[in-house]
Amino acid sequence: MKNIKLLLAIFGLIFAFTFSASAQSITFTSIEGEKIDLEAQKGKVVVLAIGAQWLPLSNQQAVYINKLAKKYAGSDVVFYFISADSTSPKSKNYASDEDLRKFAVTNKLTISILRDSEGSTTLKRFKIDQLPSFVILDKTGKLAAAPFSGIDPKGDISVKISQEIDKVL
Repeated sequence: MKNIKLLLAIFGLIFAFTFSASAQSITFTSIEGEKIDLEAQKGKVVVLAIGAQWLPLSNQQAVYINKLAKKYAGSDVVFYFISADSTSPKSKNYASDEDLRKFAVTNKLTISILRDSEGSTTLKRFKIDQLPSFVILDKTGKLAAAPFSGIDPKGDISVKISQEIDKVL
């Protein structure tokens, strides 16, 4: 009986440790090959602009994220552009790292671009159903607000995002 209790306790600890690590950690690779772990950003507000270089609205998204990055420069806010472009050359939504570098130059993107092929991690994790989107994580790594999905060409979404950043800063 003692052996069964001990075995159950060990499995429970292994399960709890595995679940908590996988539930908290999200790691991306930048187009420069650098690994970025969002969990390591705790203590900072993290703003993710999730888009794709083939999506025309992502050009406007770049304008907004550049504006926000400039406004919050020197503060405890970090910004990343998460590319949902496919890494598979066979996909119609394929974009190489060089394509993403061109996108950054064309849009004067001042923040790091991270890869999330097909958006599989971010779209599922943050329950995003539309691109482009913005996600704000508070200093503990939790969602600060519901994701901002879509861009209204008649409005400036950076104002709403800035208000949410200010709430958790």
